[in-house]
Amino acid sequence: MGDGESTGRMLSRRSVLAGGVAGLAGLGLGLSADVSPPPPMPLAGQSNVSVEQVYSRARDRVVNLVTMYPKDVAREGLPVCLMLHGRFGDARKSAGGLPTWLSESVGAGRIPPFAFLAVDGGGNSYWHRWPGDDPMWMLLDEVPGWLAERGLGGENGEPFAAAGISMGGFGALLYARRRREQRNPLSATAVVSPALITSWPEMSKRRAFASEAEWAAIDPLHHLDALGDIPLGVWCGTEDRFIEGTRRFISAARPEYASTTSGGHNSRYYRKALPEVVDFVGARLATP
Repeated sequence: MGDGESTGRMLSRRSVLAGGVAGLAGLGLGLSADVSPPPPMPLAGQSNVSVEQVYSRARDRVVNLVTMYPKDVAREGLPVCLMLHGRFGDARKSAGGLPTWLSESVGAGRIPPFAFLAVDGGGNSYWHRWPGDDPMWMLLDEVPGWLAERGLGGENGEPFAAAGISMGGFGALLYARRRREQRNPLSATAVVSPALITSWPEMSKRRAFASEAEWAAIDPLHHLDALGDIPLGVWCGTEDRFIEGTRRFISAARPEYASTTSGGHNSRYYRKALPEVVDFVGARLATP
């Protein structure tokens, strides 16, 4: 990952086929399903990152859509990978260095062009249904329509892949499972420092599930077979608090690519892992 460490290991079952919503209330104040949202705006002066606000019926609130494009590429018809944010994060915070790494990889010809889409999923939602708030329904039912309206995504606006960090990694694996259950599987899923917790007493501290049974019904570690043979990429630092659950997942799911190198649950590690995530996801577009 650019620091002289091992970048990971290939696992044998599959082979690589190609080489709390902080600020949301203020941002959405006064908007509803019947009021036109403002037009897309660049994020922090980045011309290849746009921010829009849309009303989500599934979440019953206004959410931010942050779309990240490679530079100097026509945007119409680009395939889309979801990028799911972590706990207490939001769509705006998902951008980080992704637009730069995406532009660099596409510009260097390592991968075909595609876009990332981030959307507000709730600060402690684990991307599952809560009373009156269902971010997973938003991803499955509303995001394709939003993408199709913007001339993005695959057939009917469907994202071709999903990625996520921490709680977003948990959500990306759950989303991959739901897409497969709909007989509409993803082409790839990539997770960084996924929040895979190995015991209910530990998970219960996060107050994200009403009961152990509700958690067990959703937790990716309890439903490995539900992912099928989707190409998976997994990254986690060896000093990360989720390394035990991630290692269990790697051992049982045998992802196409797995990297466990030195690092913690922080932005320094994410900056090492995410450029590889970009290339891993993009490689799926180069695979027939």
